[in-house]
Amino acid sequence: MDDSLLRILFRAGRPLSPLYGLAMRGRAALYRKGILAVTRLPLPVVSVGNLSLGGTGKTPLVLHLARLLQDAGLRPAVLSRGYGGQSGQEVNLVSDGASLLLSPAQAGDEPAMLARALPGVPVITARRRVAGGRFIIARGLAGSIILDDGFQHLALARDLDLVLFSAQGETLTERVFPGGRLREPWPAIARAHALVITGASEPTGTLVASIKDQLQGFNPAAPIFTARYQALGIYGRDGLQVPVAKMAGVPLLACCGIANPDSFRSLLTDHLTILGERRFSDHHPFRQADLTTLAAQALALGCQGIITTEKDFVKLRDLHPPAGMPVWALSARLLVEEGLERLVLARLGGSPRKTSG
Repeated sequence: MDDSLLRILFRAGRPLSPLYGLAMRGRAALYRKGILAVTRLPLPVVSVGNLSLGGTGKTPLVLHLARLLQDAGLRPAVLSRGYGGQSGQEVNLVSDGASLLLSPAQAGDEPAMLARALPGVPVITARRRVAGGRFIIARGLAGSIILDDGFQHLALARDLDLVLFSAQGETLTERVFPGGRLREPWPAIARAHALVITGASEPTGTLVASIKDQLQGFNPAAPIFTARYQALGIYGRDGLQVPVAKMAGVPLLACCGIANPDSFRSLLTDHLTILGERRFSDHHPFRQADLTTLAAQALALGCQGIITTEKDFVKLRDLHPPAGMPVWALSARLLVEEGLERLVLARLGGSPRKTSG
C-alpha cells in the first residue's frame, strides 16, 4: 500500500487507537491472570515477534535461530501463522524438513521461503499455534520450536520471548493500530525476556543508544542486543549463488513487497547498481502481469535484471519474465551479537517438561 495512503488511513483511525490499545491491554491481563488459558508444551519454545505491524527482521532472525538450534542438536521446527496462505486446514505441514509440501500460495510467502532455506527443519503453519505445537509433538517432528511472529500469541507459553525493533523504525510518537503501526501499546514490552534492535549498522552509535534508552524505560530488566544485515550473494531460478561483488556493476531494477522496503533498498545500494525501484504492499501476491510490467520498466531504464527479496522470490521464481529479463534474489543474513546466541541456547537447552493447559 502506498505510504501516503497509509498515512491517511492511520490519521482516520486515530480516534479508535485508545480503544484498541485498551482492548489489547485487557486481553494481555486476562492471560496473565489465568482467566484465558495458556498452554505449555513439553518442548522448549522461543518466540520471535515485534510490537509493530512488520518490518523489523523477524524472518531473518528465525532463519538464524533455526540454524543455531540445528547446529546445537536441538532439532528445531518453525511454527508460523502462515499469513496470506490459502490452505483451509487447521494445521499445515509446509515442509517435513526434507521436502517442500505446499506452494507459497497455500502456505504463505514467508513459511515457503523458510522451508526452502532450512533443509532439515520442519515448517508448520497454524492460526491456533497451540494446535500446531501439538501436531509437531504428535508426529515427533522436532525437539524445540521457534514461534514465528509470536509476541501477541499469548495462548502458547514460551521459554524465551524475543521482541524486535528496527533501528529505523518505531518511535515513542507512534500510535496503536488503527491510528498507527503498533499492535500493542509500548508498555507491552515489559513481557519480553530480551529485545533486539535490527538493522543497526552502527551498534554503538547515538541512534542505537537513543533506542536502547527508550526501550529500557519500559523494560529495564531485559537485555538489549543489536543485529545487522549482511548481503551474501545473488541467485536465480537455478539456485546457484553468485557473490555480490561480481554483480556490482550490473544495472538492476529493484522490487519488493515487504513491510520495510527502505532496509532492502539500503542493503542493495551499498553493494549494487540500482537504476530504479518498484515497491508493492507487504505480502503482495505477484502475478504474471506484475512481472511483465516490471520487465518493461527494467528494459526502459537499461537494466539487465530484476533484483528482489528472498521472500518475494518464492512467488516470482515460477513466473516467466518476458524479453529474457532475469529475476534474481538477494541472499542476506542477520549478524547478531554472540550474547543473544548464548541466551537462546541457555534457555532452550533444558530437559523436556510436562504438558499443561
